[in-house]
Amino acid sequence: MSDVSYGAHAFVWIGDWNTESGNHAIQEAGKIGFNFIEIPLLDPEAFDAHSHKKALADAGISSTCSLVLPKDKHMPDEPEKAIAFLTKVLDEMEKLECDYLGGCIAYSLGTLTGFPPSQDERQVVIDTLGPFAEDAKSRGIKLSLEACNRYETYMYNSLEDTRETILAIGADNLSLHADTYHMNIEEEGFYKPIMATADVLDYIHMSESHRGLVGTGTVNWDEVWRGLKDANFTGKLVLESFAAINPALAAATCLWRPPNEGPEILATQGIEFLRQGVSKYGL
Repeated sequence: MSDVSYGAHAFVWIGDWNTESGNHAIQEAGKIGFNFIEIPLLDPEAFDAHSHKKALADAGISSTCSLVLPKDKHMPDEPEKAIAFLTKVLDEMEKLECDYLGGCIAYSLGTLTGFPPSQDERQVVIDTLGPFAEDAKSRGIKLSLEACNRYETYMYNSLEDTRETILAIGADNLSLHADTYHMNIEEEGFYKPIMATADVLDYIHMSESHRGLVGTGTVNWDEVWRGLKDANFTGKLVLESFAAINPALAAATCLWRPPNEGPEILATQGIEFLRQGVSKYGL
């Protein structure tokens, strides 16, 4: 029996999260057989935790949350504003009874300076995320920091760079969030970086090179699966694609056209792809 759990990002089905669309995505994730849905908690002020908690119970699934910091709350520049935003997110997660927050919790996507990250910028993240991790732990919430490609952020591009910050913070509830789409751009293959960061890796977006149906692009899935197997990965496998594109998402990720399949194919064939990989490689 595999220890991994199967999740899907809500954007597999919807382009923007609100009460109605979010509950629809929750229902679809449960119907298809995912263990949990990843909720983009991008606007805590408008988040309807009560309604979504009921929808999750009705669907028989759990949740994780993810986010990107707003542009005016880019942590290296505005650490206090970033923490105020993140704290509101934790408040909503408690209402939802969700215990996992991943994604770009230390930076804003699309914020570029024209320079690589400075030691001072990285230190601000270390000094800021440390106390935040303590707050999250007091609420029973785990955190993970995602590495994204150079065109979306300058702060954390490789798994190893991200691992260094995680180890510098030293919080036992902070781990590494990997993403095969970003790895396909930034890493020298997939197997070695997964193995090199196995000690902190427990969440991975399984995402194709073109953000469409997994298995139809250029990601070397054999290396991904072998890496996860040899790293003794027992965390969360999360299908990520973007069925519909909202303006904010398009601006941050430069997604100017829809994926190669619609939501039903992305989800049903996607979860089958994950299950087959787990079975074939013995995760």
